[in-house]
Amino acid sequence: MQKPIQYVGGELNSTVKPWDSCDVRWALMYPDAYEVGLPNQGVMILYEVLNEQDGVLAERTYSVWPDLEALMREHGVPQFTVDSHRPVKAFDVFGLSFSTELGYTNMLTALDLAGIPLESKDRGLDDPIVMAGGHAAFNPEPIADFIDCAIIGDGEQAVLEVTRIIRAWKEEGRPGGREELLLRLAKTGGVYVPGFYDVEYLPDGRIARVVPNRSGVPWRVSKHTVMDLDEWPYPKQPLVPLAETVHERMSVEIFRGCTRGCRFCQAGMITRPVRERSITGIGEMVDKGLKATGFEEVGLLSLSSADHSEIGDVAKGLADRYEEDKIGLSLPSTRVDAFNIDLANELTRNGRRSGLTFAPEGGSERIRKVINKMVSEDDLIRTVSTAYGNGWRQVKLYFMCGLPTETDDDVLQIADMATRVIAKGREVSGSNDIRCTVSIGGFVPKPHTPFQWAPQLSAEQTDERLAKLRDKIRGDKKYGRSIGFRYHDGKPGIVEGLLSRGDRRIGAVIRAVYEDGGRFDGWREHFSYDRWMSCADKALAEFGVDVDWYTTRERTYEEVLPWDHLDSGLDKDWLWEDWQDALDETEVEDCRWTPCFDCGVCPQMDTSIQIGPTGKKLLPLTVKNAAPAPSGHAH
Repeated sequence: MQKPIQYVGGELNSTVKPWDSCDVRWALMYPDAYEVGLPNQGVMILYEVLNEQDGVLAERTYSVWPDLEALMREHGVPQFTVDSHRPVKAFDVFGLSFSTELGYTNMLTALDLAGIPLESKDRGLDDPIVMAGGHAAFNPEPIADFIDCAIIGDGEQAVLEVTRIIRAWKEEGRPGGREELLLRLAKTGGVYVPGFYDVEYLPDGRIARVVPNRSGVPWRVSKHTVMDLDEWPYPKQPLVPLAETVHERMSVEIFRGCTRGCRFCQAGMITRPVRERSITGIGEMVDKGLKATGFEEVGLLSLSSADHSEIGDVAKGLADRYEEDKIGLSLPSTRVDAFNIDLANELTRNGRRSGLTFAPEGGSERIRKVINKMVSEDDLIRTVSTAYGNGWRQVKLYFMCGLPTETDDDVLQIADMATRVIAKGREVSGSNDIRCTVSIGGFVPKPHTPFQWAPQLSAEQTDERLAKLRDKIRGDKKYGRSIGFRYHDGKPGIVEGLLSRGDRRIGAVIRAVYEDGGRFDGWREHFSYDRWMSCADKALAEFGVDVDWYTTRERTYEEVLPWDHLDSGLDKDWLWEDWQDALDETEVEDCRWTPCFDCGVCPQMDTSIQIGPTGKKLLPLTVKNAAPAPSGHAH
């Protein structure tokens, strides 16, 4: 089999606790290959939070490649953890973190290999509780048949509360069986148990209502929000992978949440409010993490890292502190209007000067107003000319195709923007040797965003539009050769759209795809659009709905959406008004710096925005190679 190292375990900073000394045991899974799953911050944080508790253990498992899956089936080897190679079925909880919906078939593979019945209704007292989390869990309805429960929002405190409830139930002798345990979890108001809710449909296929079918179960389930990130400085001991992974660096989350209000961005909407980690908290985490791992690069993670109120001081402080150690810093993506050359220079002072990535998202001024991405083309040109003028040679621009109200012209303006970027770059650098890569993804409307009502562009229309753009870029004799063009075809986006806004009827589609051999749908070489479409046609026929009904259809205000009973804190009327503002091309400011817009999160979730500046600086923790102080003087 390929890369056996990924199944070995024993990574630096991994934890194996004695099985018999623990009474609550978690198996945590990121349902993708080791190389994608190991660096995942969410799983790494929960792994550490749980293992710090007395009497609790957490181990990790990842998706096995099809070659090993075939061998495991042949030899009767069940899904196992990498930490102690125990069968997943032996644990109390099997927790899966979904950052994308395309991991659903991998979950079914893991359940089947583990010997756990695929559907929750068929599980017995000794089967683990199957729990979903992560961003995709904000609409777990498509996988409602396969999971026992879901936790929406931040997991740190939630997993400790779940652990407490399981421990009490086990100590009492597991009264009332599995049903009683799930009822205790559901009654907290923060754990969603799909089996305790019935969905009723209208004759035209829309949802009539979602009703609890047990007493004491809440009508709506609330998300979890961790306040004061400085109290949760995880991971303290980041895992160091054995095999090559997608990110070879130590990451520190510098803030959680985002209030820029980009209307397409589910992550920004569902993680409100903004909670910054303090500059000193960041410094301590970087110091501990580097000592614990030996990585040579630190990623400053968040949804928009340059928006941290003290990002300049953070970057300068870290660059100063690690100048001799040649520790590089990186920001995963930079907003055009938050970028400045001082910040860029600090980030590259000790590392390599790689390309810069900016995300204007829309090609025309008009479409950027629709999506509330308040960046003008002049801002962009000013920023890239500064970068090219200061020695950068490569800029990457990220856009989306298929945004609401978009026309061919909006997309073709991407080519105009790219040629302006190259022209300006040649002018300020005095060189023709510069590049601009245009990268385009298809837009997928997501739950809990103002675009949750929007129609999705069909795969054919997406491909047509992108072909026109490609021809325009390639046909440019003067600049075309300096512009790289990368795009994904529209097909995976349709499947993602089906899963992201689907309801419980989509479960039959997921199961059919899995049974037909669907695995690793997020990987181009494993993804089969035809398989998804043929399985969907068969599975949805009895309900009188089809793929277009879930994807390219616009929703109305009155419609009950599959996730309406899951409370992200956002007021549905506020989201609808923002959707109307989008159609009117009206922009909305960032509530971090302006009065509140009543999105509903802070009062409903009893949370508040937490931002600096603290006014502190990040002094070096130790002064290296300092001359001894003259006697009688403090150094």
